[in-house]
Amino acid sequence: MTLASQTSLSPILSPLLEQAAPSGIRHGFFGRQGGVSTGIYRGLNVGTGSNDLPEHIHENRARVAGWFNAEPWHLSTLYQVHSPDVVTVETPDQVNRPKADGQVTATPGVALGILTADCGPVLFADPEARVVGAAHAGWKGAFDGVLENTIEAMVRLGANRNRIKASLGPSISRRSYEVGPEFVERFLTRDASWARFFGPSEKHGHSMFDLPALTISRLQAAGIEAENLDICTYADEDRFFSYRRTTHRQDPDYGRQISAIMIGEF
Repeated sequence: MTLASQTSLSPILSPLLEQAAPSGIRHGFFGRQGGVSTGIYRGLNVGTGSNDLPEHIHENRARVAGWFNAEPWHLSTLYQVHSPDVVTVETPDQVNRPKADGQVTATPGVALGILTADCGPVLFADPEARVVGAAHAGWKGAFDGVLENTIEAMVRLGANRNRIKASLGPSISRRSYEVGPEFVERFLTRDASWARFFGPSEKHGHSMFDLPALTISRLQAAGIEAENLDICTYADEDRFFSYRRTTHRQDPDYGRQISAIMIGEF
């Protein structure tokens, strides 16, 4: 990997998580910029589940690891299944990725990565305990508790929820997320107050769903200081991949961006 490949990446940084930088915790919400993939995967596609060229995916992942000054095999990613399940990582497994949607670590040098293409990437840090976490919060994960489970897993590693900070990175916004009545009913059956996460749609019988607002609400209810970077993946094709945009266009496939966090040296 060349120095140029490392420095060509310019991830979005969270002002809240940057407060953990003096503790050696580094993070980034990466978009499409700085990668080698072409065509519909143009840019920094790290999705091993996509039909992109494997050598391009591997190089893109290596560039992300390089930005953290880490070797490619230090980048831990999951076989994401929209579950509430969370794993603790000490040594990344590049061959048999755990089926889960959250991961935590207290091990320096392990970069926890979450892949998304509209779902919410949430990065967590307790700078005093030097414990970090990362969660894939689509509607199902947020609904079923992946955020709370990530926090609990961090606490088991020594984190204190009063110190944990969390940031929601680029994800689909309310103005781009139309859902049907059965979707709304599922949420209101769980909690009638969740009606506040839905607004009117131009399509009769449908609603616009505010996944970021649900995510932040659940983090705050869990006692966590949280921020939403308020960046819509669907609306910004130059910078981000979007599953829903791909579906609307009937494209054959789509790329995934990565958000990652790592405990480094002081």
